[in-house]
Amino acid sequence: MERLKIRKPTVAGQFYPLTEEAIRNQIRSFIKKDAVKSDFIGCLLPHAGYKYSGEVAVATVSQINIKSTVILLGPNHTGYGAPFSIMVDGAWQTPLGDVKIDAELAKLFLERCPYLKNDALAHRYEHSLEVELPILQYFNPDFQMVPIAFMTDDTAALKKTGEAIAACIKETGRQGSTLIVASSDMTHYESEASAEKKDKEAIQAMLELDEDKLMKKIASLAISMCGRAPAVAMLSAAKHLGATHARLIQYQTSGAVTQDRQSVVGYAGIVVY
Repeated sequence: MERLKIRKPTVAGQFYPLTEEAIRNQIRSFIKKDAVKSDFIGCLLPHAGYKYSGEVAVATVSQINIKSTVILLGPNHTGYGAPFSIMVDGAWQTPLGDVKIDAELAKLFLERCPYLKNDALAHRYEHSLEVELPILQYFNPDFQMVPIAFMTDDTAALKKTGEAIAACIKETGRQGSTLIVASSDMTHYESEASAEKKDKEAIQAMLELDEDKLMKKIASLAISMCGRAPAVAMLSAAKHLGATHARLIQYQTSGAVTQDRQSVVGYAGIVVY
């Protein structure tokens, strides 16, 4: 029997606590008591350290029914690997346990989407997907994942990738059992006033489910949204799966934690349905 490939955590003890108990305690501290769960097709979650963006991420995830398969789309910050990188087998380890890759769906994505490359290197040191896992595991300890990292601004290719993801989900009859998560922080290292103004424009484009408008706003306003590529792919896939609405769950900046209003990072939690 082939030995399972395990992707070890790289930012445990940095972006989030090192132990299961500490992770659970921190996530629990962010949960709003009145959170009501619903079914969603996709969502946008931030991926900074839990101290900074955990409240937004948990407020969003606590309202989502986490499906049996989660498609995790994130930006490639490291520069390693191919522009469109997928892992098609193995598991990702976190302090809360292993999350297996949905090999059936991942291999179908690889087969049907010409841009995707089977490339574990892009994921080895990348934090943008890893930090989402313990939060998702807290609310559903038993799901599989398909990890994809993007290092491109090719809007047309990203939209086609989203379309291919949606087509594969439909082909396998997984519409009701799959959640698509785009991992992204918003504006980086500007004043809070500037970040809020810029991020409002990007968020509005996402609420309108308009990938082209999002990319145009990012370009014209110089919005340093690191996960714009996964956001485009998620929106495209969600629309092809029937999404017609989106809602902002929470927005805040790192200034809410650091009290530094001159250099902040913005965080948004959005659901698509």
